[in-house]
Amino acid sequence: MDTQPSILVIDDEPDNFDVIETLLDGQGYQLHYARNGQQALTRLNSFQPDVILLDVMMPDLDGMEVCRCIKADSKWQTVPIVMVTALTTKEDLARCLGAGADDFISKPINSLELRARVNSMLRIKQQYDNLQALLKLREDMVYTIVHDLRNPLTSIVLSTEILRFPGLSFQKQQQKIEQIVIASQQLQSLINSLLMMAKLESGKMVLNYTEVDLGGLCISALADVEAIAAQKNLTLISELPKPGDTVKVDAAIFRRVLDNLLSNAIKFSPSNSQVILRAENLAAGGAKIQVADSGSGIPERLRQSIFEKYEIGTVNPEVSQIGLGLAFCKMAIDAHHGSISVEDNYPKGTTFTVLL
Repeated sequence: MDTQPSILVIDDEPDNFDVIETLLDGQGYQLHYARNGQQALTRLNSFQPDVILLDVMMPDLDGMEVCRCIKADSKWQTVPIVMVTALTTKEDLARCLGAGADDFISKPINSLELRARVNSMLRIKQQYDNLQALLKLREDMVYTIVHDLRNPLTSIVLSTEILRFPGLSFQKQQQKIEQIVIASQQLQSLINSLLMMAKLESGKMVLNYTEVDLGGLCISALADVEAIAAQKNLTLISELPKPGDTVKVDAAIFRRVLDNLLSNAIKFSPSNSQVILRAENLAAGGAKIQVADSGSGIPERLRQSIFEKYEIGTVNPEVSQIGLGLAFCKMAIDAHHGSISVEDNYPKGTTFTVLL
């Protein structure tokens, strides 16, 4: 666990808490104390421990009833409960398990046994938390991929349906065919990015470094997005180094980084605005590449999370921001031992900066 595991001890005898505190001393746990069942239920509303040590014999609300209350609430039912009991008969222990306890330990408490059972419950809790995180990641992944696929697919379907209209003018036919081509290229780009991302993440992709003309690579990337930019009447501006200035990169992967950054800038730029691609070789070696747009900008709270895989946020009310393309850029630039960052493009918009 990234933070110290927290343990809630529920016992009506303060001396028993002192005993447990002594037995667990030096283990790096954060211990919290509740003197009765009601106080414990109240405390659970403000924090969720990793393990609960619950005494069975307490006045008013006994340990069995407290255990049932905790396990009946969806917010708390995944927290492991170890019943601490002086009861030794099989029937009593069966009642503890029947109330929802995950384990039990008999009094007087043995130090080695207590530590072993607490560690066992912490492992179970950690495994559950990891599983939940994986399930959440899978849900986000499916939602992200479906969302990214849906827009170009919708464009293809609608354009195809319109092409079936009788009497459609030649100019309109060409326009719809162009939209189908662009949407198909977007689908192909997404699939290629997914494949490259999977290889980069698994460590199975070995970068094929070559000396590449930096300006030529940028011009090629700009040419590929001209049609998409034209649909929004965007002006593509380039500020590039002189021919012959090279950078050492994996050309195929870095070209896809440029494609993703330019496509992202076009996506969030308002119509009749401009997208700028700047590139320069640095005196100390390497290169600096920037893609700037005139969109609504990226809130400070999203500037790190947009590079995370399958992260979804809202940049403006009309367009959903999907972190897949930017996550690929981050992964690809990291593989090149470079960096990528985002900042405001004054007076309006966003600038992505890549340093190699």
